[in-house]
Amino acid sequence: MYAIVTGASRGIGAAIAARLARDGFDCAVGYRSSRAEAEEVVGGIVARGRAAWPLAGDVADRAGMRKALEDTLALHGPPDAVVLNAGLIRDGLLATMDEAMWDEVITTGLGGFYNVLRPLIGPMLMARRGRIVVIASVSGEMGNAGQINYSAAKAGLIGATKALAREIGRRGLTANVVSPGWIATAMTAAVSKERLAAVPLARVGQPEEVAATAAFLCSPDAGYITGQVIGVNGGLYT
Repeated sequence: MYAIVTGASRGIGAAIAARLARDGFDCAVGYRSSRAEAEEVVGGIVARGRAAWPLAGDVADRAGMRKALEDTLALHGPPDAVVLNAGLIRDGLLATMDEAMWDEVITTGLGGFYNVLRPLIGPMLMARRGRIVVIASVSGEMGNAGQINYSAAKAGLIGATKALAREIGRRGLTANVVSPGWIATAMTAAVSKERLAAVPLARVGQPEEVAATAAFLCSPDAGYITGQVIGVNGGLYT
């Protein structure tokens, strides 16, 4: 039993990979450029007695991602779980946002959904098993000023995952979204006190709290849950 986790070299992705390993999954640790950090995550998983390996590839690179995943399929067969976590931010107001800021975020976030799942979904359907978990964001549900590109990408992921759940359900596969709020990662290090004050639980979340939710959706206990969006946001959006 193994999982593929994209964007797993640090932050939420690293926490998800570690939690899945604790729950009995071997793990392909996806990364774009942070190989040393990915190998550290791999080492932590191996130390827990599970197999793990780094999976290099930019989810925005369609051809490169296909090659990396086809190699993984040849070696390991279809994954039992896929967690799409890779993403980036290029914040700015629409009035000043240049084309590169828009394209990079959309291509990585929403394009990555297609680029990763397209090579995997056929073999998973043939195996008649698998869990797909997409990490979106509260920004994709409620919108966030200064993050039009990021909000658009994450909202698109929510819609795509709901549609996918309807396509694959009859073959026994599930697809769900985990939608974090303000989580303690490098991407949210500059969260203002004003924004934090809007969170009913009055604190940022931890990557491990997102990981626990993703791991549940990959578990047998979540076998009758599909097409859902589960918020891990401290009550910021309901």
